[in-house]
Amino acid sequence: MATKHEQILQHIESLAVGSKISVRGIAKALNVSEGTAYRAIKEAENQNLVSTMERVGTIRIEKKKKENIERLTFAEILNIVDGQVLGGREGLYKTLGKFVIGAMKLDAMMRYTEAGSLLIVGNRTNAHELAVQEGAAVLITGGFDTNETVKQLADEKKLPVISTSYDTFTVATMINRAIYDQLIKKEIVLVDDIYTPFADSKYLKTTDTVQKWYDYNSETKHNRYPVVDLHNRVVGIVTSKDVIAKDPGVRIDKVMTKNPMTVNTTTSLANAAHVMVWEGIELMPVVDSSHHLQGIISRQDVLKALQHIQRQPQVGETIDDLATKQLEIVETSGRSHHLRSKVTPQMTNQLGTMSYGVFTTLITEATSRLLQKHKKGDLVVENISVYFIKPVQLESEIDLYPQILEVGRKFAKVEIEVHHEGAIVGKALLMAQLIDR
Repeated sequence: MATKHEQILQHIESLAVGSKISVRGIAKALNVSEGTAYRAIKEAENQNLVSTMERVGTIRIEKKKKENIERLTFAEILNIVDGQVLGGREGLYKTLGKFVIGAMKLDAMMRYTEAGSLLIVGNRTNAHELAVQEGAAVLITGGFDTNETVKQLADEKKLPVISTSYDTFTVATMINRAIYDQLIKKEIVLVDDIYTPFADSKYLKTTDTVQKWYDYNSETKHNRYPVVDLHNRVVGIVTSKDVIAKDPGVRIDKVMTKNPMTVNTTTSLANAAHVMVWEGIELMPVVDSSHHLQGIISRQDVLKALQHIQRQPQVGETIDDLATKQLEIVETSGRSHHLRSKVTPQMTNQLGTMSYGVFTTLITEATSRLLQKHKKGDLVVENISVYFIKPVQLESEIDLYPQILEVGRKFAKVEIEVHHEGAIVGKALLMAQLIDR
């Protein structure tokens, strides 16, 4: 039986995209308290089912697919540019294919403006009208208004006409930045992208016996299974350690380990990998917000995906990508390594010297490259002790010398010296756990 909270979420999901949602309306329709309705709407917002906007309210929106993530909705544009809606409010949930800057003659502008695009233009009401007729939304810069005809047409066609006080250049820069940020998000692999779904997962019920574990084990060769209650909520996990020397007729809930570690579909892969390495876990249940079993994720899946990511071309570059791209190997011998990097403008702080964050990134990457020569594996940093750092100016070249002090099967201790023009400018000690590939 679904809880009231789950019933409300199901109701919201069944609504047509573009529907307006209110706490009072939900409470009345489903006969629940306004507090329960409010909490469910907040959860729906976390799941990207609805979006709440100032002066507009809460609207049911399309859930973005990963491959479509770089397409922004008009609602997101409204938030990015701190705009106000002049007309066509009902079309805010739609996504835009491209944006056009209206800095040309009207007929030339219309050649570029097509259905699903966004025309960014100043105080030109004839351009506003033509764009909406063509099926495009309009973003008016400079804080200008438009006429009543355009507003009515926008309402009829459900195409937003938005006004912002920013100028055209600033607006275009802000939208570009948002698309770029979305591209970086697209590169981040989530548990959702790789987990084994519920239908293909093997799990045990609290009422099953130890014998069922043995049946699954001979069939799949795995030795770890989540345990669910009558409502499919994860309540435990069973491993070979739990069933060893136990009577095959004993119920699973008598031998299982309670309150196991779980992940959500929105957990990043890096986070899941970290937990699995740290805790020495081979398999974790994937659950939803109500702790219902959604599927499972294994250590093997995580490692395969991590290797796959490393082979992917980067589309949106993060600061880490920019810093590590500068790092090149000068020479390598035995247990030590020599790498070099240039300090570019993106790698500096407000004083024009190399930022501490970039310093940490460079020593981590230098250590990783050195360890990859000795052991085929990735590292999870446990501790970095920076015990000496001097300012390094913009455009300087620095040399990094990581040296292995100690390395085991699953652990490494590395000392890194950073030099500039022959003098030591930084020194750090890094300790890491190693993930076998």
